[in-house]
Amino acid sequence: MTQQQTSEAGSILQEIARDWRELLAGSEGFLTSKQRRGLYRQEVVWGEMDSMGHVNNVTYNRYAESARILWAQRYAREIDPKHAQQWTQLWTPKGDGLILRSIRTDFKFPMKFPDKVTVYHKLGSRPTEDTDSFVLDVLILSEVHQRPAARCVEDIVVYDYRKGKKTPLAPFMADAFKETWRLQEEAKKRNSERVNYLLGRVRSLEQNTWDRSDAVEDLGSAKT
Repeated sequence: MTQQQTSEAGSILQEIARDWRELLAGSEGFLTSKQRRGLYRQEVVWGEMDSMGHVNNVTYNRYAESARILWAQRYAREIDPKHAQQWTQLWTPKGDGLILRSIRTDFKFPMKFPDKVTVYHKLGSRPTEDTDSFVLDVLILSEVHQRPAARCVEDIVVYDYRKGKKTPLAPFMADAFKETWRLQEEAKKRNSERVNYLLGRVRSLEQNTWDRSDAVEDLGSAKT
């Protein structure tokens, strides 16, 4: 490799190392900013491993649950503070609440101590005023391996504790989730373009390196 090619390779690696969460999760539509994330680089502790020497399967659901609560709390604190009280009450039996109806978890590889996890949530579909249940997609990342350790799908019901039955999203929630959906689609497009651009740079670097290698080989053969 020439000095210029080495510099290009280093630049690509530096960008991937710095922004791997955005490139990986963001290209799927997950919002990775501090304002939007659930768990971020939380320590995996020794006691979360089972007798097989890897993080127990149940623990992934706990990661998802904790991240979901934090994800929702960010609406109260940072995203929609005007309705902070209503957002906060979603996790209490005082009015409208969000209930986990079901969760499906797909395990990608066994994490081990020591490691850290980062967990993101995203809306599975664009909500409407009539929405009384919705799906959240969950991405659980291993910080050590920089790859998904598990993926979850959470089915959430909007429940009116006063009437004891399902209820549509309150207008403030529907508006906030619609904006979230818009931002998710923008993140997916923006980060997918970044991934494709980086792949293009890698392919160009590989081709230029191979071409130079062939040229050096041809020169050597000619001298022989």
